[in-house]
Amino acid sequence: MWLIVGLGNPGEEYADTYHNAGFRVLERIAEQHGVRISVRCGPALISRQIELGGESATLVMPQTFMNLSGAALPAVFERLDSSARDIIVAYDDLALPLGKLRVRQKGSAGGHNGIKSIISTLASDEFLRVRIGIQPDRELSDVRDFVLSRVAKHDRELMVQAEDIAAKAVETLISSGIEKAMAEYNGIDLREDSAAEGRVKDN
Repeated sequence: MWLIVGLGNPGEEYADTYHNAGFRVLERIAEQHGVRISVRCGPALISRQIELGGESATLVMPQTFMNLSGAALPAVFERLDSSARDIIVAYDDLALPLGKLRVRQKGSAGGHNGIKSIISTLASDEFLRVRIGIQPDRELSDVRDFVLSRVAKHDRELMVQAEDIAAKAVETLISSGIEKAMAEYNGIDLREDSAAEGRVKDN
């Protein structure tokens, strides 16, 4: 059973923020599969089981707020008899320019408090992840204010495309493995690659 974990902050006031890119990726997957992420499982909401990439998967949204994301996982692991080797985490990354994606097998938190919390809970940084770039091409005076702000109108199209592609990257990770997913998605730069959107439709 794969667990697709999207990171974000619960509540309508955060729904359209840069920091909730991971939640929005899960919402896209849920919509495509006709499910809702609405079943309470400890401090998380989960979906019913779906078939994704030819295997069974459950969508998981921690409801702990970003900094405590890892605290939502033990109850989910227990209920679904899963572990760290079964998770794929989708989340925003301020270290990556807007319009870029990175698929990774392991690594540090890179300053992301949600990932830091998950690493602490798992006592390991070895879990699959799909990083969605949110770094704008303008100087930021306050990083916290930026990530918790609503996606700016001029960034919206790139964010929507990136989140669509991130949803496909999750499916490719499951169906084809880490090497194929890295080769296919890590070179995408939506600011320059006009063919990237076509890849979403072709996969």
